[in-house]
Parts: sequence; C-alpha cells; structure tokens
Amino acid sequence: MVAVTKTLPVERIVEALDLGITDIGENKVQELTDKMAILGDRPRYHMIGHLQSNKVKYIVDNVHLIHSLDRISLANEIDKRGKASNRILDTLIQVNISQEDSKFGMMEDEVIPFIEKVLKMENINIKGLMTIAPFTEDESVLRNTFSGLYDLSERVKAQKYKELSMDILSMGMTNDFEIAIEEGSNMIRVGTGIFGKRNY
Repeated sequence: MVAVTKTLPVERIVEALDLGITDIGENKVQELTDKMAILGDRPRYHMIGHLQSNKVKYIVDNVHLIHSLDRISLANEIDKRGKASNRILDTLIQVNISQEDSKFGMMEDEVIPFIEKVLKMENINIKGLMTIAPFTEDESVLRNTFSGLYDLSERVKAQKYKELSMDILSMGMTNDFEIAIEEGSNMIRVGTGIFGKRNY
C-alpha cells in the first residue's frame, strides 16, 4: 500500500510511519522533494502524479518507483538522468484504460510497442502497469477498467521479454481499492482512507 500524502504536513506523515506505513506517494515533484528533505530515507517515495521531463532531475536520486511513465520523451529523460546518477530507475507505465480525455496515460494499443523501445534503455526498468479508474460508483465500469489493465499485463507477460518482470499492478484508490484487488491489483494508492478528507 502506498499512502498518498499530498498536501499533508510532515507531522501527519510521521504519525503514519510510526504506525507502520512504509511507502508514501506524492503527485507533485516540489512536495515530494520538500518531504524527502525532512523525512530522509525513512519512507520509500513514489511519484504517482504526472511527471514533467524537466523535473526528473530533482527526484532521480531518491524515488523508489515512478508510477506515471507515459511517453517516450519522459523515458529518455529518466534513462539519461539514471545514467548520470548511476542508478537504474524503476517505473510503471501509466495506461489510460478508460480512455478518458481528462486522464494522462498511454492508450492500451500503444503499450507493447512502447515497452519494446524502453527495453533498449539501460537505466530504466519497467516493473508493471498503473491506471486510474473513472470516479464512479458503477461497479461494472470499475471492474472493466481494472480487469482491462490486468488483461493487458498478461498480454505483456506472454511476450516473454527478457529483463521485464511486470511484477506490479498499481490500481485502486480509497473509493475502489477492494474491487481493484479482486481484479488483480497488488499495489493500491490510498490517501483519504488513511488520513481522512483533505482541506484544499
């Protein structure tokens, strides 16, 4: 479980860490780096929001997993920064399974050709897939989204690419994580369910 800590003060995050949380996720690079500076190496850091290529350099040395790889220009930058820091960076490909205009992520049919390009890069490691489901209470829509990502993951595995583990399916948040787990998720991103509603 990744505890989503966006907008939260460090004191609240420390409380969660004291209770056993090990991984925290941020949507914005500035917030992530601010919290890294205070919390050090106590949690593992996940970049779960849309990542601009020019911000990769700020997180490359400390981030555990980037959930939002969705274009070749970003992959090139992650690979370049990884080389410079002598690190192999773990990433998830963000897929827009529901094909919503408002969401980032690759279309389903773009994923396998994209993987084949990224596999040629030495300092970037694809660990699996991520998606964000539509915000709805319609269980059938949620199940279709999550099962669609699971099916895509299985299709990628069937290609039997060397150096590609596809260990992680990151899907499910506070409102839908139970359904996501039933459909194959093994990494959920929960904020409100842990910390309560935020005051924006």
